[in-house]
Amino acid sequence: MGTVIMHNVVSVDGFIADESDDVGPLHDWYFNGDTPIRQGGDQRYDHSGTGSDFMVSRASAEYVRPIWESIGVIVMGRRLFDQVNGWEGRPPAGDHVIVVSHRPRPDGWHPEASYHFVDGVAAAIDKAQELAGERTVAVNAGDVGGQILAAGLVDEVAMDVVPMVLGSGKRYFGSIDGPHPLEDPHVVVQGDGVLHLRFKVRR
Repeated sequence: MGTVIMHNVVSVDGFIADESDDVGPLHDWYFNGDTPIRQGGDQRYDHSGTGSDFMVSRASAEYVRPIWESIGVIVMGRRLFDQVNGWEGRPPAGDHVIVVSHRPRPDGWHPEASYHFVDGVAAAIDKAQELAGERTVAVNAGDVGGQILAAGLVDEVAMDVVPMVLGSGKRYFGSIDGPHPLEDPHVVVQGDGVLHLRFKVRR
């Protein structure tokens, strides 16, 4: 099975968005460099509405590019799906999306898109690993990500830490209870306006 990685951009004080789900300056680093994440001008990852590709520092591009290319499946919660309208059926990475939700796919919504609506985090990871094969399963942080971590189904935690204190908002680990030890970071990459960290979950 491929690695299950919980990932998100996060403020120094542990928030992935403010109380209104606005990411504010947390994603500024996606546009503050001179190196595209995708080579060859592929606009697939542009969900900014600007019509331009992500342009980051060289260090960030060299870190992010192979991670995004390794992703087979994204796992997300229904709240994020509704906010971004499922990226209009075109996931920013990978070929499939699993939406953890008690509600089914909206009637008529992009029937051609490989999106699967699954009730429960264990079933979601089972389906994601079936679809991903040896590729990476990327879990969005937040409440659903925290539930998947608490269930012991996450292999690594990846954080793109931005030098910003939000003070309140949506927490990276959601409302997770109890301690969940991680190993020392095995990846530390300094970008421009962001610090990329990866931790293996201690078993």
